[in-house]
Amino acid sequence: MRISTQYNWEMGHRLPNHNGPCKNIHGHSYKMIVELEGEPLNSGMMIDFYDLNIIIKPILEQYDHAFLCWSGDKKLLKFLSDNEMKTVKVNYYSTVENICNDFTEKISVSLRRKNLKNIREITVKIFETPNSFAELTKKL
Repeated sequence: MRISTQYNWEMGHRLPNHNGPCKNIHGHSYKMIVELEGEPLNSGMMIDFYDLNIIIKPILEQYDHAFLCWSGDKKLLKFLSDNEMKTVKVNYYSTVENICNDFTEKISVSLRRKNLKNIREITVKIFETPNSFAELTKKL
């Protein structure tokens, strides 16, 4: 069986070494769909969506209305700090592929800690625009 839920957040970023318009500061309305595959428990649920929200919402609160900035973008990091902007510093370029990989890992770690043997797999799909997304499936 598969279950899924959707999350939305706003976030700015840039790709400083990109040869195109994405080298400029800009933002997106991101959408993430988290899908779990496994077997329902005796309760009939695979996991309570409330419990899944307890895992995912704190992650998104860090990123919502923040600027996602590569740790090597020193000039921009200084600007963001000097102007007291909400910033998430990461060690990767803020492509949707890398964001998807990062979020999938964070969510997977939390699910493994809960030791939910009935959940076998997670799929995370992150939309950067209504038509463009990255998707990653991982065994738990």
